[in-house]
Amino acid sequence: MTHLARFKLAAYARSHRLFQPVIALFAMLLIFYSTLVPPGKELSSYADSAGLLILVFAWAARGTLDTEPPTQRLISMTAAGRPGREIGAGLLAALTVNLGLAAIAVAMPLLHGFAATPAPGDLVRGIALHALGLSVGTALGALTSRPILGSPAAAMLALFGGYVAMLLVSLTPAGPFAVPIMPWMRAANAGALDASLPALAAAALFWSAAGITLYARLRRTRP
Repeated sequence: MTHLARFKLAAYARSHRLFQPVIALFAMLLIFYSTLVPPGKELSSYADSAGLLILVFAWAARGTLDTEPPTQRLISMTAAGRPGREIGAGLLAALTVNLGLAAIAVAMPLLHGFAATPAPGDLVRGIALHALGLSVGTALGALTSRPILGSPAAAMLALFGGYVAMLLVSLTPAGPFAVPIMPWMRAANAGALDASLPALAAAALFWSAAGITLYARLRRTRP
């Protein structure tokens, strides 16, 4: 499965699809850090970045999974021996791409963006929040990829609409039990992230796992 994931990553790297989320990532980071974040606000900035970049992570995951045409995916399934291996390799490739994007999002403000170096604890929390963001984004991107939604227009509407829906639901009282984007932003801004992070992480990871599971099930009938 690892070799197949590398093959998918190489195909994605050679395509022009890679530039789209990378350009979007840098554009958003330039907006986030156009002015220096004052000391003590680093965690709040990381929380906002992790939540808003879910859209970029979803875009990147969708592009990675869309790189191969249907015929090539069938060949990959046959070569892998089991459909699950090809599906897992695609998800591993998408996750790897998003790990790289998240690493850039965490590192860039350390070079230029923060007026002061964040405390080690805030840096760890920022990394954790971006890990939650990329897990949610990978699931959303997978569910809007070509094998699931054949129409590019429908896929893009579902991707952007899905993200907006997650944001809106997270503003309601059910937010902590849905994908808790706004709750983790609010908790970070209020200095209460430590108390609420375990529950928020559990909710985000639950919905991410549910999305990935649904994608894997649908892929078995939609190669």
